[in-house]
Amino acid sequence: MSNELISYIVAAVCGLLVVGAFAWFILLPAWHSYWKLRDRIAACFLALYVLLALLTVGAAGVWR
Repeated sequence: MSNELISYIVAAVCGLLVVGAFAWFILLPAWHSYWKLRDRIAACFLALYVLLALLTVGAAGVWR
């Protein structure tokens, strides 16, 4: 295996861990905090919106 392939594998595993942690620590409590389906969907949408905003700010900081 080349060093580039190892880097891609490590990045993929780290990405999966981050997505799993986000789902476990953010989305799951947001889902269980509400009773109505529309409130649950809205809470998950807002959590994903915040995640997207944080990723955008992080990417802007990296490429600056």
